Amino acid sequence: MGALIPTNDPLADPSAPTVASVGEFGLISAISAWLPPPGARTLTGIGDDAAVLATPDGRVVATTDFLLEGRHFRRTWSGPRDVGHKAAARSLADVAAMGAVPTALLVALAAPPDLPVSWVAEFTRGLAAECARAGATVIGGDTARADSILLAITALGDLAGRPPVLRSGARPGDVIAVCGPLGHAAAGLALLQSAQPSAPASRVPAGPRDSAAASLIAAQLSPSPPYAAGPEAAALGATAMIDISDGLIADLAHIAVASNVQINLKTADIRTALGSPPPQFTPDQWLTFALTGGEDHSLAAAFPPQTPLPPHWHPIAEARQVPPQAPQPLTPATQPSTLDTQPPATVLVDGRPWSSSGGWDHFAD
Repeated sequence: MGALIPTNDPLADPSAPTVASVGEFGLISAISAWLPPPGARTLTGIGDDAAVLATPDGRVVATTDFLLEGRHFRRTWSGPRDVGHKAAARSLADVAAMGAVPTALLVALAAPPDLPVSWVAEFTRGLAAECARAGATVIGGDTARADSILLAITALGDLAGRPPVLRSGARPGDVIAVCGPLGHAAAGLALLQSAQPSAPASRVPAGPRDSAAASLIAAQLSPSPPYAAGPEAAALGATAMIDISDGLIADLAHIAVASNVQINLKTADIRTALGSPPPQFTPDQWLTFALTGGEDHSLAAAFPPQTPLPPHWHPIAEARQVPPQAPQPLTPATQPSTLDTQPPATVLVDGRPWSSSGGWDHFAD
């Protein structure tokens, strides 16, 4: 099926094969050929009604993510390899955040009929490359027709005999540390948005097209989660963990609520972990990206105090006992007999509630 991949730009060549011209089963056959052989865990892969995967641990970690054109990526910014890379990374990071080793992906692709086959080929290569970095393989999926590209990715993982690291295990006194970049993807998005909105990423000026800007844009288009840090954190005794997909404040709030603790972020420690901002941004912008920007898919974990952390884990916060709820101020509409209480903030920044959005909310933003 290699002849399906044109050597020239399919967008400039109307005769280039499309998913409609090769058909559903021709496309599936080609995708299967472009993927590397499945790993030893895969007993039955692509070609049957379902895959069969060996589970030595007896438990399977499973998670699903959407990736929607126009919502999570733009083809004017992201090349197909970037989209494949990002599609894999988003779900594989969730597996790592449970303390598990990623093992497999199931990929459902819906696409318009005029999508060039070469786009799917490069997407598949990006998907496979990021799976390989995590130690996983693609074992199956589905295809369908749609007006724009829609991807549904299911990732599976192995706990290797360890208990899963949940969001609900943090305790007062725990140290909160992060592994991986903070705010880089949000800064990259800001650079893309500040440039011509229809320009391909390879031609986005992003201010001076320096290595720092290029690195930030790459963090947005093709994030690189620290997969090995998830099982590492579990082995170190992490009490809770999450991947930073919606924003540091927003995601740590999930741990705080599930664990019934309050988390206090320390901006001095965050600035130390961040380092100096690139020339395109002020120190305050750089800090705000770190606090509220998502899509880095770094890992944040709670550890018992005095846990010796490797240098790539950066302490940035502490978990506290939740304080008693404070009474709301009396107003004409609030009578003493109906006096309610104001729940304390779940995440503080230098001891104070954060006054604006702490991250992404799919149904609010």
